[in-house]
Amino acid sequence: MGRKLLLEHINVPGINTFDVYRQKGGYRAVEKALKMTPDEVVEEVKKSGLRGRGGAGFPTGMKWSFLAKPEGVPRYLVCNADESEPGTFKDRYLMTHIPHALIEGMIVSSFALGANTSYIYVRGEMMPQVRILERAIAEAKNAGYLGKNILGSGYDLELYVQPGGGAYICGEETALLESLEGKRGNPRIKPPFPAIAGLYGCPTVVNNVESIAATVPIINDGGEEYAKIGIGRSTGTKLISASGNLVRPGVYEIELGLPVEEFIYSDEYCGGIANGKRLKATVAGGSSVPVLPANLTLKLANGDPRLMSYEGLSEGGFVTGTMMGSGGFIAFDEDQCMVRNTWNFARFYSHESCGQCSPCREGTGWMEKILRKIEFGEGKMSDIDLLVDVAKKIEGNTICPLGDAAAWPVASAIRHFRDEFEWHVKEPVKCLETNYGLANYAQPIAKTEVTT
Repeated sequence: MGRKLLLEHINVPGINTFDVYRQKGGYRAVEKALKMTPDEVVEEVKKSGLRGRGGAGFPTGMKWSFLAKPEGVPRYLVCNADESEPGTFKDRYLMTHIPHALIEGMIVSSFALGANTSYIYVRGEMMPQVRILERAIAEAKNAGYLGKNILGSGYDLELYVQPGGGAYICGEETALLESLEGKRGNPRIKPPFPAIAGLYGCPTVVNNVESIAATVPIINDGGEEYAKIGIGRSTGTKLISASGNLVRPGVYEIELGLPVEEFIYSDEYCGGIANGKRLKATVAGGSSVPVLPANLTLKLANGDPRLMSYEGLSEGGFVTGTMMGSGGFIAFDEDQCMVRNTWNFARFYSHESCGQCSPCREGTGWMEKILRKIEFGEGKMSDIDLLVDVAKKIEGNTICPLGDAAAWPVASAIRHFRDEFEWHVKEPVKCLETNYGLANYAQPIAKTEVTT
């Protein structure tokens, strides 16, 4: 059984309260960190090899070390709790059941960065989690772990929860900062990076919920001990949101380096594919990463087992690999339609594009309309190559990664399941007669004209 660092006490009654969390060793990391210097805390995070758990996978300690420290200018820590990636729900789970793990991590991280005011930016649809976090903050403050002169250390910290407006684009750190400042959530052009000019033009670090919570076991046990867990540069544990056609979907904490096959089929984790079906494909890191067929999900191109790690999932590049991303693991059984799935993702990205960049604004809508044509038996063979061409023209040509996130699923689905796209074009009547077609919709959808 894999080691649990974040979810070890998840089933303890009352673990969402300060008293029970404290009984289980909570806030020891704060007490330990306040006896260290901020630079020593940063060094422990560097030693741990912790990489950003929100999707980018950038080394957290290195990101912290980039923070500018001009005299007389405040610094900020902002927690990105705008968990918007389809297929990802592990941060919401953590905030719901163990909110004090995040609060403790915020205190440790804020101290390391020299921030006296920090924010948790929560997706607008997660109002129950906002209230849970506000209660946890009040409990921590009443116990002397927030506010002025924390535990007599001379360190002050005020922590605030800010709900967003429910925009996917605000998961991008600079769009999040714009929203936090009360503006429309459009991504900023970089440089300057937030570490130099972030919130209110001041040095700012933006980290994901899981990344910040992971600093607690790192400080408690030491960075070197944390680095012993995992494999290679993928150290520690990772929360995985498992959904789709699985026997046991849910949130799992795994040691990085676990074989993908074991994660899908072992009784300790997902228990296999539901209803005795066969695995057809997976999206391993949330909707923005390339889809993989079953054979490349379980094995590398050379036949070796594929591992649940940053390097293991990306092995082979986008030709035969994918990305760890945010850990939103979606499994599709043999009956699922990859055209419909791709269209569904494209609808989402078309809707969520902020419209600031022309390739994304126009390209996401174009891809969605073409995919809709193919799905409902109105497509042409040339539409398939047109989709690939549009995806290429979006990728790498936008201010933020949303354009890439929209393009990669489309390009990879055609790369691995082109025959299914062609079947939709060649057999439009059969397509509509199967459960892949209009049968699953309550009302017929009007035809859409697309100039190709």
